[in-house]
Amino acid sequence: MAKAKAEALAMIQQLPDNVTTGAIMEALLFKQQVEKGLQDVAEGRVLTQEELKERIAQWRKSAGR
Repeated sequence: MAKAKAEALAMIQQLPDNVTTGAIMEALLFKQQVEKGLQDVAEGRVLTQEELKERIAQWRKSAGR
């Protein structure tokens, strides 16, 4: 947990002095989402392009498109 806090503080310190709380939260959320995506890739939770195309086709069909 200390590592996450240190990384968050380092990232915040790199932002401009006039940064808003909302912008800080957006930056932290973006960092979290990127880390989650990288973890998913490392653990094999990915789809091929063909699998994604099939899922999109199914979603479109279920939505009546």
